[in-house]
Amino acid sequence: HVQLVESGGGSVQAGGSLRLSCAHSGRTYSRWCMGWFREASGKEREGVATIDSDDNRRYVGSVKGRFTTSKDNAKNTLYLQMNNLKPEDTAIYYCAARLWGCSTSDVTQVLPSDFTSWGQGTQVTVS
Repeated sequence: HVQLVESGGGSVQAGGSLRLSCAHSGRTYSRWCMGWFREASGKEREGVATIDSDDNRRYVGSVKGRFTTSKDNAKNTLYLQMNNLKPEDTAIYYCAARLWGCSTSDVTQVLPSDFTSWGQGTQVTVS
């Protein structure tokens, strides 16, 4: 079982940047997939980015070129660097993990139910 703890949310003006962190602990696995999801008020949770144990990084179209996900294996921490933030990026952001790699290479098809471990979520507000 993997435990995930997020940090780094906050409030910024449009055009600003934030970096989210997701520290994970517990058992380690050789093949995995980690994802970033967000849930805006009144909307369903949607996939934003994924990264897998082969360092394949994929993004939903609305954040490509603005968001970057990375992982520091030495620190057991996943990051989401968010630049040029827009008001439509306002949401609660979650990190999540699953075994055996990502179920799809299309982030728009990623389902929250595919992931077995979740962080507590962190609020990002862009005005």
